[in-house]
Amino acid sequence: MENWIRFLLLSGITLTMFMGSLPAFSQEAIDGSLRSEPVVQPEIARREFVEPDIDEEDFEVGVYAGFLSVEDFGTSPVYGARIAYHVTEGIFLEAAIGTSTADKTSFELLSGNVQLLTDDQRDFTYYNLSAGYNLLPGEVFLGGRHAYNSQFYLIAGVGSTRFAGNDEFTVNVGAGYRLLINDWLTLHLDARDHMFESDLLGEAKTTHNIELHGGLTFFF
Repeated sequence: MENWIRFLLLSGITLTMFMGSLPAFSQEAIDGSLRSEPVVQPEIARREFVEPDIDEEDFEVGVYAGFLSVEDFGTSPVYGARIAYHVTEGIFLEAAIGTSTADKTSFELLSGNVQLLTDDQRDFTYYNLSAGYNLLPGEVFLGGRHAYNSQFYLIAGVGSTRFAGNDEFTVNVGAGYRLLINDWLTLHLDARDHMFESDLLGEAKTTHNIELHGGLTFFF
């Protein structure tokens, strides 16, 4: 019994001495440690950007130049002008006029003095009224600081072509790519096929006259 009492007394004395040796943590010290600055200070660089300022005008007018391959008459430069009205964000109407001068056929080149057409009859002029549909809107990035809005579109329509002294009903189909340089200036790249019936070389057929051109248009 005495051994148990002696053991309990020694245990109590040892525990008291151990507790007395522990540092005292005040509430102020605890709060101060919680308010201390973090070891790592994040530095977040905010990137500045400018939202595109696009005109809300619906009309677009411009000029273009390129090459026209007149079936059986070679490839020649073509020049034209267009005006478009944007009905909605996806649909637009376009009127275009273009002119070129057809080259000689291979038969004319090989036969010497044979002329199938006079110089005036070689003028190739078309008038088109077309409807287009915008597809795949996106952006083109040039360098690390410049981004330009862009859009791919399909287009088709009807019109008239003056060639070889005749006016031919014409159907045109094609596709184009529009790049908005700023809020009023646009770069266009287009491919078109002008199709009409012709029996100029003695056999009636549908001719395909492929045009590739680039141009600039202005919103107003």
